[in-house]
Amino acid sequence: QVQLAESGGGLVQVGDSLRLSCAASGRTFSGYSMGWFRQAPGKEREFVASISKSGDSIYYADPVKGRFTISRDNAKNTVALQMNSLKPEDTAVYYCAAGSSRYPTTSEFTYPYWGQGTQVTVSS
Repeated sequence: QVQLAESGGGLVQVGDSLRLSCAASGRTFSGYSMGWFRQAPGKEREFVASISKSGDSIYYADPVKGRFTISRDNAKNTVALQMNSLKPEDTAVYYCAAGSSRYPTTSEFTYPYWGQGTQVTVSS
């Protein structure tokens, strides 16, 4: 089992950047593919980005392609989400998740471990 804790959320202006971090503890971090998801008020949780165990395979949701970058540091047991050119529609609670699938996936149902989430609010 792995425990996850997100940090780095906050209130920013349109066009600003923010870097989220997720620290993992417990079982070997490099044994998990990692994902970032988000949930806006009144909406279902949606996929944002995912990265394979070694970091060599990455997927992004279309709304964040070219603006967000996911990365991981297996030596430090962390995964990050660099968010640039933020828009009001990026406002949500952001969650990191861990799963044991060989390849990173976009489905939340393939990630059994979740953090508590961190709020990102983009003000116009």
